[in-house]
Amino acid sequence: MTKVVPYTGGEKESLLISLDRHRDVVLWKLEGLDDEQLRRPMTPTGTNLLGLVKHLATVEYGWFCASFGYEVEKLWFDPATEDMTIAPEETTAGILAFYDRARTAADRAIEKTDLDVTGTSWNGRTVSMRWVLIHMLEDVVRHAGHMDIVRELLDGATGDHP
Repeated sequence: MTKVVPYTGGEKESLLISLDRHRDVVLWKLEGLDDEQLRRPMTPTGTNLLGLVKHLATVEYGWFCASFGYEVEKLWFDPATEDMTIAPEETTAGILAFYDRARTAADRAIEKTDLDVTGTSWNGRTVSMRWVLIHMLEDVVRHAGHMDIVRELLDGATGDHP
């Protein structure tokens, strides 16, 4: 659920609400499509809508939770090589539930962690919660843009999230 944009809100609140808006765009881009369309590779590298959602769930857990010592659910796939691919046994409902759990866990980590607190990322870099929020906002926006293009290629749908 998208929160009201705080045009005069604090830094953390503003970053999180902006992130949430684009997370919601990711889900909106899936509306009205069937399972085959969600899985259909639309680029030579195999990019598909459901794979992008799986990737975003993986990086929510990685950046927000693992970097700051919060719990990450046990993954059933190799995040280094399979986070953008959808195996035949993976369901749309399962991937959407994974994304929801990752968002919820990330939101808890954001709530509990001040912007200046640092953690250690997957690649060994020291990162602040502020940097991670900005980075993830950039990542979600970039992939939402990819989803715009994939969705248009699938069924011609375009437009801005209401």
